[in-house]
Amino acid sequence: MVGRKSKWGMAVRYTLTTLLLLVMIYPFIYLVLNSFAAWNQVDRKVIPTEFTLRSWSWLFGNATTAAPAPWIQAFINTIIVATIATGLMLLFAIMVAYALAKINFKGKAFVNNAILFQMFFPAIILLIPQFLMITNVGLLDTYAGMIIPTMLSMWAIFMYTNFFKAIPDTLIEAAKLDGAGDMKILFRIVLPMSKSISTVIFLFLFTDRWTNLLWDLIVSKSDSTVTLNVLISQMFGPYATYPGPMYAASVVLTLPLIILFLFFSKKFQEGMQFTLK
Repeated sequence: MVGRKSKWGMAVRYTLTTLLLLVMIYPFIYLVLNSFAAWNQVDRKVIPTEFTLRSWSWLFGNATTAAPAPWIQAFINTIIVATIATGLMLLFAIMVAYALAKINFKGKAFVNNAILFQMFFPAIILLIPQFLMITNVGLLDTYAGMIIPTMLSMWAIFMYTNFFKAIPDTLIEAAKLDGAGDMKILFRIVLPMSKSISTVIFLFLFTDRWTNLLWDLIVSKSDSTVTLNVLISQMFGPYATYPGPMYAASVVLTLPLIILFLFFSKKFQEGMQFTLK
């Protein structure tokens, strides 16, 4: 009797989990289906019955009633900006966090408190000062202008600091006795031990920068620097009457992130286990 109740309980849990999963992934399924749907069925049927490549063809240069947007260039721009900005955020976070976790220096407590204090402020309050800064130094509508103000993440520093503190000091001291300097210890010993947490931080930072709209919208002024987010937001103007291509553009924006999460899923789960402890 107890075993039968247990089986029913498991069945109910699996059913609810499956339904919840379908609800969560349905928006992306809807995007994909409508990006391939015939234009007379886009947003008119829950599951389209007629499919075509017209939206994708229109998106990448076959627009007949509106000027084609530079989607390939925007995709390249997004990759360049997101990759470089994320790499710099990781590099600075790793070095600052190691110093805060394993090196004693005057003002260490103040720096640590300043980082925590900064995390409580929304990034939007720095928008105007950052814009004035890059404008005054001539970085408006450049890759550098899109990257430099976003290349420091207080959250990443905080996460790495907590992880590095958990690494035994005896390991660091033994390496120093063998003649290793701080940089060698960081990149040869500490960083290889941090693959799981680095995966979590990388995925969150890359996703945040990949999907960033507000800053790119302010800085980008031409097709040479426009990113996917900016281009999709512009589609609500002259391209608003073409919902099929808008769905195709959204798939282009979302698919790389899904591939990244699937590729790093194992390390991501390991890193999340540490962050939840």
